[in-house]
Amino acid sequence: MNKLFKQSCLSLFLLLAAGACTSSGKYDYETVPNDPLKARIYTLDNGLKVYLTVNKETPRIQTYIAVRVGGKNDPAETTGLAHYFEHLMFKGTRQFGTQNYEAEEPLLDEIERQFEIYRKTKDEAERKAIYRVIDSLSYEASKYAIPNEYDKLMTAIGSTGTNAYTWYDQTVYQEDIPSNQVENWAKIQADRFGNNVIRGFHTELETVYEEKNMSLTRDMSKVQEAIFSSLFPKHPYGTQTVLGTQDDLKNPSITNIKNYYKQWYVPNNMAICMSGDLDPEATIAIIDKYFGEMKPNPELPVLNLPKEESINEPVVREVMGPDAEMVSLAWRFPGVSDKEYETMQVISRVLYNGKAGLIDLDLNQQQKVLTGYGYLMGLSDYSALILGGRPKQGQTLEEVRDLMLKEIEKLRMGDFDEKMLEANINNLKLYELQRMENNDGRADMFVRSFINGTSWSDEVTALDRMAKLTKTDIVDFAGKYLKDTNYAVVYKKQGKDPNEKKMSKPEITPIVANRDTASAFLKEIQESKAKPIEPVFLDFEKDMDRLKAKSDIQVLYKQNTVNDLFRLIYVFDMGNNHDKALGTAFDYLEYLGTSELTAEQVKSEFYRLACNFSVMPGNERTYVMLSGLNENMPAAMKLFEALLADAQVNKEAYNNLAADILKARTDAKLNQRQNFTRLMNYAQYGPQSPSTHMLSKEELEKMDPQELVDRIHRQNSYKHRILYYGPSSKKDLLSTIDQYHRVPETLLDIPQGNEFPYLATPETKILIAPYEAKQIYMAQVSNMEKKFEPEFEPSRELYNEYFGGGMNSIVFQEMRETRSLAYSAWAWLNQPRYLKYPYTIYTQIATQNDKMMDAIRTFNEIMNQMPESETAFKLAKDGLINRLRTDRIIKMDIIWSYIHAQDLGMDKDSRIKLYNDVQKMTLKDVVEFQKQWVKGRNYVYCILGDKKELDMEKLKEVGPVEELTQEQIFGY
Repeated sequence: MNKLFKQSCLSLFLLLAAGACTSSGKYDYETVPNDPLKARIYTLDNGLKVYLTVNKETPRIQTYIAVRVGGKNDPAETTGLAHYFEHLMFKGTRQFGTQNYEAEEPLLDEIERQFEIYRKTKDEAERKAIYRVIDSLSYEASKYAIPNEYDKLMTAIGSTGTNAYTWYDQTVYQEDIPSNQVENWAKIQADRFGNNVIRGFHTELETVYEEKNMSLTRDMSKVQEAIFSSLFPKHPYGTQTVLGTQDDLKNPSITNIKNYYKQWYVPNNMAICMSGDLDPEATIAIIDKYFGEMKPNPELPVLNLPKEESINEPVVREVMGPDAEMVSLAWRFPGVSDKEYETMQVISRVLYNGKAGLIDLDLNQQQKVLTGYGYLMGLSDYSALILGGRPKQGQTLEEVRDLMLKEIEKLRMGDFDEKMLEANINNLKLYELQRMENNDGRADMFVRSFINGTSWSDEVTALDRMAKLTKTDIVDFAGKYLKDTNYAVVYKKQGKDPNEKKMSKPEITPIVANRDTASAFLKEIQESKAKPIEPVFLDFEKDMDRLKAKSDIQVLYKQNTVNDLFRLIYVFDMGNNHDKALGTAFDYLEYLGTSELTAEQVKSEFYRLACNFSVMPGNERTYVMLSGLNENMPAAMKLFEALLADAQVNKEAYNNLAADILKARTDAKLNQRQNFTRLMNYAQYGPQSPSTHMLSKEELEKMDPQELVDRIHRQNSYKHRILYYGPSSKKDLLSTIDQYHRVPETLLDIPQGNEFPYLATPETKILIAPYEAKQIYMAQVSNMEKKFEPEFEPSRELYNEYFGGGMNSIVFQEMRETRSLAYSAWAWLNQPRYLKYPYTIYTQIATQNDKMMDAIRTFNEIMNQMPESETAFKLAKDGLINRLRTDRIIKMDIIWSYIHAQDLGMDKDSRIKLYNDVQKMTLKDVVEFQKQWVKGRNYVYCILGDKKELDMEKLKEVGPVEELTQEQIFGY
């Protein structure tokens, strides 16, 4: 056999083993045998990777453009650069985002030059003088700019989900586009990535400051940063953060950003990942047409990052923050592309999987901690296994740490059920099936493979290799990596962070909005003709089935023809409003077994079956849910029904639960978001609300747990409906229900519930609740005192779209883009959930304390004198119509849509009327709607913040101020 023939045979063998290279027309692509996504992977001549998978369920395509660069690539003197460049990628190019780039460019160049002077200047007075120059230049430059034109382009083509994110290894940009807009999308994105122009810099920097401020009140962010600095003292994962330091954010460099963009935003460092209703051959030709001209960087740097030394003794850190105390432990591992990463995935699930891992059964199920958890954080260069726990009342963080370490020791000793390994694989298969149900999950699988440098063939075959891992493999691996000495521990204690610094508000002149101006590029996109996609609306008579099971139970049925997953849900029109002990009863169920199985055995059996069960009592409905692999549905349903009918009292478990509930309530008062939610509830309902309708401390402590178990046993005796989405036939489903669903012949009527009516808004007033932070949360609430009307809906929807619906809305432009008053701001006229409730208006903003009055004034101004723009209106209207054309309600959502329609007294898909009516509406209609229903309304302002840092005197000019305590808003 000659050498050439041997090489040819070897090449063929490797091709068949790892994947195939196929040619279709002009473009070669790779495929992998037995790939459930049937992905095609192309590489253009300039190095751009393109991953395509076809999914015809809806006429839309999820797109991700991934750049293999993130926080670890930031220059040490300008940390946070990758993240704030992500923001600047929304500002446009020479073609869009500007009405006259030739006139704008000299101003942008001078702004860049002034920022370089500013960042090198130390004297504070000089810095303020320079910033005034920057502000003046920026205002002049804004006369030529067109803010948010990228978002207008996306709205014009019917895209949704416009967003991006930055992490240590990647920056990823996402859009969900109609399938008839691939060419326009590619044209816009190629210009965006190939010809970026940095404009609107100083206002966007304020937005980044706000995002940084938000992170300073998120204790989990602080914990993660402390973990990484402990595990990676030399690597950028630990030496710098994605958001950057406050000092670096105050001294940005446009010059550094431009160099960074030229170096890293190149096709041989990028991938386009798409899943949806696409033609691969046509799609790759379009991508090549627009992206093929991008120039690669032949000298793309390979980061020579320092290797971490071994950790030989625990690294201890402490962080302070407002939230409840917790402890985290972390071990360092190789990165995602390492061959041992798959073993790490299995190990992390043996430790914690939310049901039957060691931490689940030994600590959570036995109530030894308030909460315990674990997860694997995979990154390109290194990974980390992180365990965490919150202490029970009277328990120390050190005691929680020791309990976690004991679980690690059990892993090292092999003290776990080997059947767990097979169960892990079944649940990983379940997780993969769930990810592949939606285009975003499918396309994101490509993103992760590209960023981490793993081959697609390895991704496809990973579960096969994990299934071969033995208990011995796990024990050996744990002994190698998981020691008592090579971890980091972070104690998150409750209190004021001594390192927290306030970022003061610079004086910024609001930039020019140019709302009615459009670039030639936008006009060209708007005038382009794509083959229209006709809308498809639901017909509840044809798109689902209504069946009858025993005891005259209605079954709403939709067959799953895509995969082997099922969802079975019992819906009871009763909840916590009907019985304030209901939520506690089903919390208790988590710790109960039956007369034949312990609670731990129940959890393990569900995990073995790759099925999930939960009971979720809401305010007015309770959902009893079972889901997983359909082949195991009968066994899971049998177990589930046995638990509901035969749950056994465990008094010790109840005593622990009651103590833990009280501890969790105390901890909730330390959380900013929880405080804000309770404040909003107080504004809407007053002191008596669904959130305060709960068992008191005294009632919890005196409760006989048998009463709770009796509630569990009775649940199936009440009238309910059954919802099913899965592959079983109607006949087989009814047979399974008749066999396993334990119900009496005649069901009980639903008991009368407590009513919590929305408060009227007779006057404008301000409610302030205390929370010490550098940032306030603020909302406005107004009861419109108008019940649901189908005729009202088209105007409401279009008003929301125009005024407060997204990045192209009036609210976003005024509050964030032109004035830099907030990172997030929105306004919404809310549809009632049930016929008995009124429409309500909500606004919400998170901003620095010293921007509060500016934010209030601006919000009031635009709410009452809504800016009118025919250009913005056309975009809003066309965007809404385009979405309705391509929106498809499928799968389980058909049943949920039917239930929602019933709740509002309708028997048809409400989108039919919306689509027909919106076509005829004008800006004048929206203006008249705003004048009638929004302008001049009274509002209850909800402000969560530190009173000492707020201008209380000016606040009193807005309306009477009522200061609330935590006890008032929480009800305890």
